[in-house]
Amino acid sequence: MPLRRVTFTFETKLIQRPVIYELGKEFEIVTNIRRAEVNHDSGWVVLELEGTVDEIDRGLAWVAEQGVGVSSLEGDILAG
Repeated sequence: MPLRRVTFTFETKLIQRPVIYELGKEFEIVTNIRRAEVNHDSGWVVLELEGTVDEIDRGLAWVAEQGVGVSSLEGDILAG
């Protein structure tokens, strides 16, 4: 299965919401947190996402709809 590396950026209103957990429950995507920095008013997380290309694309679109900033890292497709 393809593995994609992305960064999520969270604003204050989303810091307490378990968006990464919800992503894994709603879509057939395995999430792996590689790096993160979260404080009381903002945060970012580098994730590896494993799943089909279509499912990852659908999941990332959903995350963006929730108000989370989503950006792909260079060389974001790591395997598959």
